[in-house]
Amino acid sequence: MTISPITRRAALAGMGALAASPALAKAPLLGVARPDFYRFKLGAFEVATILDGVIQRGEPQSIFGTDQTPEAFAALAAANFLPVDQIENGYTPVVLNTGAEVILFDTGNGAARRPGRGALREILAANGLAPEQIDIVVITHFHPDHVGGIMEGDGPAFPNARYVASRLEFDWWRANAAVRGEAFERLLESTVFAVAENMTFLEDGRDVASGVTLLAAHGHTPGHSVFHLESEGRRLMICADACNHYVFSLQRPEWHVRFDMDKEAAGRTRRRLLDMLATERTPFTGYHMPFPAIGHVERFGDAFRYAPVSYQLNL
Repeated sequence: MTISPITRRAALAGMGALAASPALAKAPLLGVARPDFYRFKLGAFEVATILDGVIQRGEPQSIFGTDQTPEAFAALAAANFLPVDQIENGYTPVVLNTGAEVILFDTGNGAARRPGRGALREILAANGLAPEQIDIVVITHFHPDHVGGIMEGDGPAFPNARYVASRLEFDWWRANAAVRGEAFERLLESTVFAVAENMTFLEDGRDVASGVTLLAAHGHTPGHSVFHLESEGRRLMICADACNHYVFSLQRPEWHVRFDMDKEAAGRTRRRLLDMLATERTPFTGYHMPFPAIGHVERFGDAFRYAPVSYQLNL
């Protein structure tokens, strides 16, 4: 088809008129946008991950690989297309609807404690779950970004919930909260210890509910726990802070991590857990993994590599 010069000039003139129209002015830059909620089926269960904000900071080696040389850290970062001078971590609680109960794993930062990174209740409500519908709140461990959202305003953020935690975790922090300083002690007093009378304490291997089992994964904290979910043959591991980075934690599980309280024990726990996930091909969630914070573990030399989910869980 041949377009005549007259037709071409007319078309170009029309495009110029459209470009000049105020209704088609250049769109402003809107900034970064990212999803904050992902829900999928796990057998008869529904599971959702919620992004309770992100934090970006410099000097990632001040957190991961603190026992390594700068050269070793830089080489691993470069091999995985990561900057050596910046890092981003998200905060990802998990909510499980078994059909009989709605169970929330960790409460995020708390809106009052970290404005802009504590929108858990609002995100849940926007996706069909009111705070009053949470039946059980499970606390994987007592670090601030996991317990900060227990209270909001003048009372519990999830007013109808009972609480579940590791007996070891509770007892250790009850006796030793002051070792982290006065501010941390006040936080625990106003969150975890404030709801202690409504808390059930579990040991390794005990069930929160049918198909939901606590497994000891100590090292990050003295009683840090992970949770195994199973329904109709489908499985998922909620790993909390056992693995806190999709590269540094998996490809170098023994590297020291600043926030691991017992660094050697945490490294052993990490390797044991990753070996189990790789062997059994079980997907997992990690509290600080890139959202939606769900992936598989594959063997990679003498360590492991993260394989983020794509559409598998939607089928």
